[in-house]
Amino acid sequence: MCGLAGEIRRDGSRADVAAVERMAATMHDRGPDGGGVWAQGPVALGHQRLKIIDLSAASGQPLVDPAAGLAGVFNGCVYNYRELRAELQARGHTFFSSGDTEVVLKAYAEWRDDFVDHLVGMFAVAIVERDTGRLVLARDRLGIKPLYLAETPDRVRFASTLPAILAGGGVDTTIDPVALAHYLSFHSIVPPPRTILRGVAKLPPATIRAYEPDGRVTERVYWDPSFTRHPDRLDWSERDWQDALHESLTTAVRRRMVADVPVGVLLSGGLDSSLVVALLAEQGQRGLATFSIGFEAVGGREGDEFRYSDLVAKTFDTDHHQIRIAANDLVPPLEAAVAAMSEPMVSHDCVAFYLLSETVSRHVKVVQSGQGADEILGGYHWYPPLARIDRDAALDTYAKAFFDRDAAGLARVLNPAWLADGDPAREFVAAHLARAGASTAVDAGLRIDTQIMLTDDPVKRVDNMTMAHGLEARVPFLDHEFVELAATCPPELKLAQDGKGVLKEIGRRVLPWEVIDRPKGYFPVPGLTHLEGKVLDRVRDALHAPEARRRDLYRADYVDALLTDPNAELTPLNGNKLWQLGLLEMWLQSHGID
Repeated sequence: MCGLAGEIRRDGSRADVAAVERMAATMHDRGPDGGGVWAQGPVALGHQRLKIIDLSAASGQPLVDPAAGLAGVFNGCVYNYRELRAELQARGHTFFSSGDTEVVLKAYAEWRDDFVDHLVGMFAVAIVERDTGRLVLARDRLGIKPLYLAETPDRVRFASTLPAILAGGGVDTTIDPVALAHYLSFHSIVPPPRTILRGVAKLPPATIRAYEPDGRVTERVYWDPSFTRHPDRLDWSERDWQDALHESLTTAVRRRMVADVPVGVLLSGGLDSSLVVALLAEQGQRGLATFSIGFEAVGGREGDEFRYSDLVAKTFDTDHHQIRIAANDLVPPLEAAVAAMSEPMVSHDCVAFYLLSETVSRHVKVVQSGQGADEILGGYHWYPPLARIDRDAALDTYAKAFFDRDAAGLARVLNPAWLADGDPAREFVAAHLARAGASTAVDAGLRIDTQIMLTDDPVKRVDNMTMAHGLEARVPFLDHEFVELAATCPPELKLAQDGKGVLKEIGRRVLPWEVIDRPKGYFPVPGLTHLEGKVLDRVRDALHAPEARRRDLYRADYVDALLTDPNAELTPLNGNKLWQLGLLEMWLQSHGID
């Protein structure tokens, strides 16, 4: 896991190496173990390294392969790199390192743009052909690893974080009204390629883009799983589905133990992370380092789930670490978490993950995490209503459960100059739900959550907060083969038992019953779920700051009403609408966007 950066010029001039160095330097937290810059004519690459696989200097980046005529930078992990290395050696390739980055370059040399089809893992990569100057950018299937871009007629810059792009300079930091509408309507999700800023985009997941020597730009989506019933599985029983998903998930957690450093697990005590621990124990892992976080109760609101995580740790004899956070001033970690966000994210989990990662990084460099199970296997409350309607009626049901505001609600919040035409979030979701390749309304809902919401909310949240402390997080529920299999599973098996029924039945084979038959949990942060005290003061300060007044995004009467009664307006997902407005301003100000 690392941070990458780069530039390719379109005007015939040499790459701005100093700009690439500035970009890379902002990502020292993502890669504190080393860094470097490489340049040739119109192209420059920068990198910050976190040593996980092949700890030697041979895998330092940017990696230059003279024999293949390639240079590249890579962020992520290819879990099948050893198998690919053996296959490539059999095809005549020789290696000078024992890491996965060189395998990625050799795979490109062998299969050209089809190299992505051979990679199992999470990755963002940039590869330059020495002799032609062709630049290839690619992102993993589920978008676990980020890749931001800033394009002008003269150049293209790219990096693992949006703040790195800003550090290069010359970026249009004007707010994009369409992205703003998404942020305020689609629960802070801004679908790719947009970001909240006009001048910065993001490469969509499962996408490979090439900047050709003749100036053309080519792009293709290389993975798009089908959410329909597979003809070879139509006669599968419920037990058959449990067995198949159990085997696939077992493979996924085993793959994510590939490392030259110890691997731990973030153990919340919920079904998903507990199952990761159980499956690793089933494979013979002993003394596994596990980590749980809990906050001191505030105002009668419980702040930890230690009774569940302790039970799992005891059952599987893990090396367990309880991390207790006192109910002190939450503003400093909140400020730090906002600064670590590549894009504004409203979830309070960000602070919990930030604090958890800060402590965990003192023990291990790599952890597995349970993110993604709810989106992949039907764990959210808005899926059952979709099961009761026809496929073409999915939009209204999904929007009622998930959208924070409709077009009229946006008009109440935003000053007229910032209102986008139409209802961008609803139009986007309508088009996605209507696409072919999903059999039922539930399948369509699971697909948009898997391909859009998951990437730009929980996955991005985990990446940003863990990497702020040089901690690599791996997500076995997002193994692409497991996702492909789960996508074809009948929705009624997923929605059984109040959600994730098929996963709960797998859990019954290996977990204590108390972990399964319990209310759905989360990372509780009591001091942030109800705006009051210093946190409320911080939100008020952000909304009244000179930068906010100059920007003039929000209607003053609406903001004043929210500040008068800070916890009165909640979204359908129980998000605080004042927090949503304040968080955006805090993020913009934190990153120097005036």
